[in-house]
Amino acid sequence: MQGKVTKIFITKNNKNKTRETPQEIQVDEAGIIGDKFYAKDTQRAILITATESYKLTQENNIEIEEGSLGENLLVDVSPYHLLPGESLTVGDTVLEITQNCTLCKGLSSVNAKLPKLLKNDRGIFAKVISGPAIIKIGDIIKI
Repeated sequence: MQGKVTKIFITKNNKNKTRETPQEIQVDEAGIIGDKFYAKDTQRAILITATESYKLTQENNIEIEEGSLGENLLVDVSPYHLLPGESLTVGDTVLEITQNCTLCKGLSSVNAKLPKLLKNDRGIFAKVISGPAIIKIGDIIKI
């Protein structure tokens, strides 16, 4: 099964916690270089969300912008069936799934219905196994 990276998001470590949408990111075993969460928790280094999560919100009349779920990588294939310890490749980078994304209070602030709606469909966390590397929009994801 394969797909591709459609968008990339990082959060800068500044007063406004600005979300940026670069064309590419550099990653290593500590996470996404330049992201505010870099080297904080390697088990939660990269949040991967499938476009199907946004389709689910639209089907339930909830309009939110891509990136609102806090993802770093938005992909057009669902990796949600992967279990911790399983891996996938993004371009030349190997990522290992560490856990499903837990629902947080921040999601409720986007829309009160989101935590229940996206209970199992918000995203998955991964850590970088092979790095340093570059992940770019359009990179192929192999599951």
